[in-house]
Amino acid sequence: MDVLVIGGGLGGLTAALDLTARGYRVLVVEKKQYPFHRVCGEYISNEVLPYLRRLHADPAVLNPARITQFMVSSPAGRTLSVPLDMGGFGVSRFTLDHHLFQLAEARGVTVLQQATVAAVAYDAATDLHTTTLADGRTFTTRVVLGAYGKRSALDRQRPFFRARSPYLGVKYHLRLDFPTNLIALHNFPDGYAGISAVEDGRYCFCYLTTRHNLKQHGTIAAMEQNVLATNPLLRRILTEAEVLYPQPEVINEISFAPKSCVEDHVLLCGDAAGLITPLCGNGMAMALHGAQLASAHLHDFLQHRISRATLEARYRHSWHTQFGRRLQVGRLIQGLFGRPLMSEAVVGGLRHWPGGVRALMRRTHGKANW
Repeated sequence: MDVLVIGGGLGGLTAALDLTARGYRVLVVEKKQYPFHRVCGEYISNEVLPYLRRLHADPAVLNPARITQFMVSSPAGRTLSVPLDMGGFGVSRFTLDHHLFQLAEARGVTVLQQATVAAVAYDAATDLHTTTLADGRTFTTRVVLGAYGKRSALDRQRPFFRARSPYLGVKYHLRLDFPTNLIALHNFPDGYAGISAVEDGRYCFCYLTTRHNLKQHGTIAAMEQNVLATNPLLRRILTEAEVLYPQPEVINEISFAPKSCVEDHVLLCGDAAGLITPLCGNGMAMALHGAQLASAHLHDFLQHRISRATLEARYRHSWHTQFGRRLQVGRLIQGLFGRPLMSEAVVGGLRHWPGGVRALMRRTHGKANW
């Protein structure tokens, strides 16, 4: 194998499709079995469509929802609405990841499901990586791409992991009388929730809150009733929606701390390289764009056009050029919401400055020309 990809999410699978199309032998290691749910907002900016179409992976075949409008509400229920300049689409990770997995296998990518990477070692003498799985199998490849998501066992030695994060994420799929072209973000004390349509008349309802909120109320249901439902728009969703699976998907200790996009000679993309705050609604697009950047630089390395040191330097530069400002703005926006008084003031002020909202949104999104 030429390339081993750790993680079969959006970044990992699109990189595998890209590199396979360039003629390389690619192995993807995924710890779960397709199809499966992920904690994710499931809205994707249209900036990624040119890349997906270039990979012959146009999501149109999945009948995604077309998203053209954005709304944000304060904890008291005051709203601000603006059009999405670029627009986007809604499709569940259950459906999209499975679709990309099927495309990858059909095009010759080897995908190991229900397999966990235990360690990756780089040998400077041979300029090769040896990846060891939890079951003892080993694979030697020229490069390794880490696309393993928000918080993996492989992160335990990384600097950001040492500081505990207060955040947790919760996701449901719902049926609800709600506009199919709207993505809405509703604030509540110490958190915010997003809702938008996906395929088949369903909606993704995903929220970020704190361990403190959950600990204070004991259960997710009690927290939703006593905290989220203080926002009248969220109370309507929680009261009227039909929940489509019995238990929510939950992920703990989501970290928005800065990360490195290259560690121990492994290139990282998607959430493994840096997680944008969910308020910005663009993490899925960043994962796809990161796969495109990594694949282009890996191609030059695998063709012996550049050294490993140059590969890593160029990828760092490209990654920070594309995403550094987005992440900074995302952390700024995160600080403006979640606290009731601040959220009320920000939403109230921005209602009189819709151009400012659109300017902030443009700074957390890319352009559809790559």
